[in-house]
Amino acid sequence: MAAGLRMDTKVPEKLHVDAFELRFADISEVSLSQLQALSMSVGWPHRSQDWQHLRDVGRGFVALDEIGRVSGSTMWFPHGENFATFGMLITAPRLQTNGTAEWLVTRMLAECHQERLRLNATRAARRMCATLGFMPQQTVFQCQGEVLSVPKIDSIKPGLQLRRLERGDLDVVAALDEPAFGAPRHQHLQRLFESSICYGLYDGEKLMAYSMRRRFGRGHVVGPVVAYCEEDAISVVHPHVVAHVGSFLRLDTHFGTGPFAGFVQQSGMSVFDTVTTMVSSERAAYGSPNTGSPIVFALASQSFG
Repeated sequence: MAAGLRMDTKVPEKLHVDAFELRFADISEVSLSQLQALSMSVGWPHRSQDWQHLRDVGRGFVALDEIGRVSGSTMWFPHGENFATFGMLITAPRLQTNGTAEWLVTRMLAECHQERLRLNATRAARRMCATLGFMPQQTVFQCQGEVLSVPKIDSIKPGLQLRRLERGDLDVVAALDEPAFGAPRHQHLQRLFESSICYGLYDGEKLMAYSMRRRFGRGHVVGPVVAYCEEDAISVVHPHVVAHVGSFLRLDTHFGTGPFAGFVQQSGMSVFDTVTTMVSSERAAYGSPNTGSPIVFALASQSFG
């Protein structure tokens, strides 16, 4: 655990901000339309269906003002034992420089009770997260845009089979995913399976790579993607790109250069923004790409990791 991570701080139930008094409420107690309006106020593309997915698998709080307006949010998503990802930290534009975000995060830390935490911090939130004890790990490149063309790729190596995944493949997907993600997330993968088109690259009975694609925001998002190497990651992302020529596609990745990043960006998904993956300790980091283990090539989302 990072020495400075504050998880036992007493958090005031109300916060006085200029002429406002804010109070906490459970995120399940407010309407999806209120949550969507909050994310729209900061330019985030989440639909009400995206917020519902987040509430189905996560927990969180909102900040309400005296007349019941949602002025901020924060969520965490448990994965396995003593591990969680953290996201959806939003404060209304009028409250972004007065301590509301830190108040929300401190409440999240007090309630989450997980020893290992990982988050993706925007530029605005990075310094605050560092003061709370989180350490920067990697840059996330948010790649998105209209798919203009499909870059040519090498043929799949002899002996490998690329096919659509079915529910019966979920256990082997989870087994491949765990060392790459750094924790078991079987329940989250099961929920993603229900709303995604999935591909897997098999070598006989062994799964070498997988990818998922689902509706999100302005179009579709590709992720998670896990593979042992860039070539295999490209192979399982390729059919999603083919299916979306002429439409909007997004993929969030830690790869800013190299064959995988080149394939994504040549498809029309240019780098739109960056965030920083931060962790409570080294034990909360992603699996290392230098150990021969599978690697996360694309995040399920910036909140899920």
